[in-house]
Amino acid sequence: MHSSLTRIAAALIASTMLAGVANAETIRWARSSDALTLDPHSQNQGVTHTFAHHIYETLLDRAVSGELQPRLATEWHIKEGDPTVWVFKLREGVKFHDGADFTAEDVVFSLNRARSEGSNMKQLHAEVAEVRAIDDHTVEVQMIGPSPLYPNNITNTFMMDKTWSEAHDLQEVQDFGAGETNYAVLNTNGTGPYTLESREVDVRSVLKLNEGWWGETPAVTEIHFLPISDNATRIAALLSGDVDIVQDVPVQDIERLQNSAGFKVETGPENRIIYFGYKFGEAPLKSSNITDSNPINNPLVREAMELALDRDAIQRVVMRGQSVPAGIANPPFVNGWTAELDAYPKPDIEKAKALLAEAGYPDGFTITLDTPNNRYVNDEAISTAYVGMLGQIGIKVTLASRPVAEHSPIILANESDFYLLGWGVPTFDSAYIFNDLVHTKNATHGTYNVGLYSNPEIDDKIIALGTETDLEKRNASIAEIWKVVKADRVLLPVHNQVLAYAMRDDLTLPVHPENQPYMTMVKFAE
Repeated sequence: MHSSLTRIAAALIASTMLAGVANAETIRWARSSDALTLDPHSQNQGVTHTFAHHIYETLLDRAVSGELQPRLATEWHIKEGDPTVWVFKLREGVKFHDGADFTAEDVVFSLNRARSEGSNMKQLHAEVAEVRAIDDHTVEVQMIGPSPLYPNNITNTFMMDKTWSEAHDLQEVQDFGAGETNYAVLNTNGTGPYTLESREVDVRSVLKLNEGWWGETPAVTEIHFLPISDNATRIAALLSGDVDIVQDVPVQDIERLQNSAGFKVETGPENRIIYFGYKFGEAPLKSSNITDSNPINNPLVREAMELALDRDAIQRVVMRGQSVPAGIANPPFVNGWTAELDAYPKPDIEKAKALLAEAGYPDGFTITLDTPNNRYVNDEAISTAYVGMLGQIGIKVTLASRPVAEHSPIILANESDFYLLGWGVPTFDSAYIFNDLVHTKNATHGTYNVGLYSNPEIDDKIIALGTETDLEKRNASIAEIWKVVKADRVLLPVHNQVLAYAMRDDLTLPVHPENQPYMTMVKFAE
């Protein structure tokens, strides 16, 4: 047996031995990949956040409906007489897992840590000037100007215990891309509904109920989280009864599971776009046979690459209908989306070839496409399909497929010439996309601007969105930015994901638009 499958099998056996027959207290939950780290501010990545939400908590989060709802903050409002200050009233009686009280000082520490230079969350707090504790249960966030949408930015910013963090030298955030580690990478102390019992990275993590949690006691009192990268093994584990809930259900297995006695599949749209990106700038690409220029920096080449992309074929063949083709890198959930912007061209191979020739590449060129193979629904298959499509116009692509834990450092270091990535929008506002994917990369913005696109005029418009209080004017500016982003083909969108959760038929777990299901929401049939 392959070593990775051996580890999976061992984890499943251990999980079953620990849980006995799965019951109303224990859930064995499988995904295609593991959290990248447990340092709460190191990685702005969906799987990492989803796991962390069970241990740590945020001031606010989102309901399944997508609405903001209280979590560690019970009230939030703009300060009377000062539109540049947000006031957060904190939930009283909350304790960290080690028994320490949760207070305003912990919020000050956490928000400052999250907006520090080393944090992968800093762009969400770029408009914050100062965070101050007014009393034990009141925090004021001073913005650099009026920021009416700031609460939308904090749904994945987790609260840490200041005393615990300082005791373990956690003032600085883990530099994941550099391979650094710290105490918080494998150890936790949150206020959430579950405590970390054990963790074996990429194999199994066990969470147990926090008996002192402030919320309503959930039906699930123990979680065995099992990353199983192989699709067939993950589904087989569900069908054999070794796991109870599977996320990242392969599209080819949905119908079979729906027709299998004892199981059901919940589906729903995800607030996430899947897209291709590429390197801008005059410098030659590392992976291309063109050594005196960067072909992709030519807008004619980018247009040709889009005309080679058959989004409808990917939806039909690769995704089995479980996707929504997109012409803009912005999900329909998100402020700024319009049907007009979302329109996309039909494939035109002959025109694409002509554009390449006009750009000076009649014979095409070579390039490497970096793709994850265990992060998004059929991510490697999507990339494989596009490799074939580009081959039709003379662009010869080498596919480099890796687990997301290996793909992410390449992305964050801007080392890829051409890549596949997905992007969720927890703020439900276009500024989140612009701040991370479009703005020129600097100390606070452009964290995932892997292609190093830079447009100073657009940068100014993006920054202005953070403090614009006239929403009509702000939305008009968002539309202007999107027109430029689309015209420049800064990103090449493929589709919006459709989610599928498979589970035993005596369980209920609603599909969350952020793909962040909480095991506290699991219900068992009476």
